[in-house]
Amino acid sequence: MSVIAASVQCDIPSSFRVQQVAGMFDVPITERSVERFEVEVPDADEAWEIGAIVGPSGSGKTTVARSAFGDAVYAGHDWRDGCAVVDGFGSVPIRQVTHTLTAVGFSSPPSWIKPYAVLSNGEQFRCDLARALLLDHPLVVFDEFTSVVDRTVAKVGSAAVSRAVRSGRLGKRLVAVTCHYDVLQWLEPDWVVDMATRTLTRGCLRRPRIRLQVVRCAHTAWEMFARHHYLSGSISRGATCYLALWANRPVAFCAVVGSYGHVGRKRVTRIVTLPDYQGIGIGARLLDYVAAQQRAAGFRISIRASHPAVIGYCKRSSSWRTTAVSKAGDGKHQYAHGRRFRDSIGRSVVSFEYIDSES
Repeated sequence: MSVIAASVQCDIPSSFRVQQVAGMFDVPITERSVERFEVEVPDADEAWEIGAIVGPSGSGKTTVARSAFGDAVYAGHDWRDGCAVVDGFGSVPIRQVTHTLTAVGFSSPPSWIKPYAVLSNGEQFRCDLARALLLDHPLVVFDEFTSVVDRTVAKVGSAAVSRAVRSGRLGKRLVAVTCHYDVLQWLEPDWVVDMATRTLTRGCLRRPRIRLQVVRCAHTAWEMFARHHYLSGSISRGATCYLALWANRPVAFCAVVGSYGHVGRKRVTRIVTLPDYQGIGIGARLLDYVAAQQRAAGFRISIRASHPAVIGYCKRSSSWRTTAVSKAGDGKHQYAHGRRFRDSIGRSVVSFEYIDSES
């Protein structure tokens, strides 16, 4: 642990209006203004994964972060106009890019191929997080963390990046610098420096529980989710549809259909979580719930997926077993949305079957 003593100073202009303000409000005038900050901060070589520096604007958060962690402070990134988000990561391999975007809760391929400027504030925030986490540095200090997003997105985004960092799959540590205290429980930092009181607190906070309500729904509910799905936007009229609600807000959608030619079998045909709620396991919980319901009704239930988030979850889960692995794409020219493109070769497609605890 180190004691960081930092200061910010600037010259005070000498003008007639400065003299007027000083006289009106009894402000003492000096040639230079100096603000000093002193606080304890854990060292970068100590055993921790996530830290937070929090406090009101002007309390010295950024100054202390730079003094403590130097060039680990993320300086931001200029996203090129008109270029797709996935083209904004330099020479980083595409699999690593999509893996990191998914890890921070931005797992919508239709949005990956759009320019950064047209994305929502929440999606841009997660793109910036992914960009920072892909820098060649084991520690990322992210200033103005969640400052430009609404508070629901801020909380979910905090939980998503916390989960990603603690999984160890990114090989990074994170320090969030923010003026928002409401994200701390969702971020679950190992330590918090509060610049309002100049105190260091250790110990991981606990994230609030997320309570979902799952209901059967009409096919029309698919309309708010279709554009976020990475395959066709259509859905079978024979599908059975489910909606996950969080605080009465629709957040995820799942649909199942019968397997053609296989009596007693069904498959998950659509599973989508809205972008603002991705990265904290909502889709996985809905998938398991729907599969359990179908299993209890006497059906064998499966899913065929190529999205890395779905594949990764099912492979790690004891409730799903792999039944087949294949490659999608034949290299032939295909048409979509009126545009001609060459189908991908080598995209993994994995099939899983849901199993209960007695299987």
